Amino acid sequence: MTIQVNTDKNIESTENMEAYVTEKIESGFTHFAEKITRVEVHITDQNAEKGGVDDIQCKIEARVQGLQPVLVESKNDTMHKALSDAINKMQAALRTVFGKMQEKHPNK
Repeated sequence: MTIQVNTDKNIESTENMEAYVTEKIESGFTHFAEKITRVEVHITDQNAEKGGVDDIQCKIEARVQGLQPVLVESKNDTMHKALSDAINKMQAALRTVFGKMQEKHPNK
C-alpha cells in the first residue's frame, strides 16, 4: 500500500507530519492493506490565516484493487482531529465495500 500525503500552501508539510499521517493510515487500515494499492491524503486549511471553526479539511482516497476509488472527507479544527475522523469514516466505508463484495462472491 503506497501512501501519498498532500497539503495545500497554507499547511506546512514536514517530515514529522508526513510520518505521523503515514503511521496513522498504516495502523488504521491494517485489516485492509492487502486489498488497497494506494492511499492519498489531502490536508487543506479552508480559511487560511483567517482561522475558523472546522477549517481544516482532510480527504482520504483509497484505491482498492479492481474497484473505483473510495473517497471520504472530514473537517475539524485541528489536523489531528480531521485525520482521525477521516480514518474512521474510511474504515466504515471499506467495511461496507468489502462486506458487499463478500456477499456477491462468498468464496473470495
